[in-house]
Amino acid sequence: MISMSAKELFNFFQTHFICESLTKADVEKLITYLQEKDYAGGEVISDTGEIGDSLGFIIEGKVRLSSGEGSEEAEVGKQGDGTLVGEMSFFDRKPRNLKMSACKKGVKMLVLTRPMYDRLKVEEPYIAVNILENAIVSLDNLIRHMGDDINALENYVHGYGKR
Repeated sequence: MISMSAKELFNFFQTHFICESLTKADVEKLITYLQEKDYAGGEVISDTGEIGDSLGFIIEGKVRLSSGEGSEEAEVGKQGDGTLVGEMSFFDRKPRNLKMSACKKGVKMLVLTRPMYDRLKVEEPYIAVNILENAIVSLDNLIRHMGDDINALENYVHGYGKR
């Protein structure tokens, strides 16, 4: 059970451009498939090497993405409100490349587990397709930002633009 009403979740989706074509009635159906999870600051949400058994919509707070372990651990990014996380490993069923943990103030997520997604595909295929499309857009944004970061790093390393 989640603390948001279907109306609040619908408005959240509209504000953050998530599954925008879902109607309020669709969101009322979707809400029954979701779980709410709260993570304290610093708590690990998923670790490197795990295979994703769920994906999540960040409702409040930020998630820190990091690579490496111990003193070698380095932050590679953050995701905040209105972001879908965990979708890559969830859909390709391959081990995660990054560790995901809650930032200092903690994070609240709505989680869709694999068994519930499998039910959703059969019982509400239109909603499942919307989530899949949202995951594709999320991954597309990630790759585009990664391309920008690589270009910036290349310019820095090779000194393009320096005189």
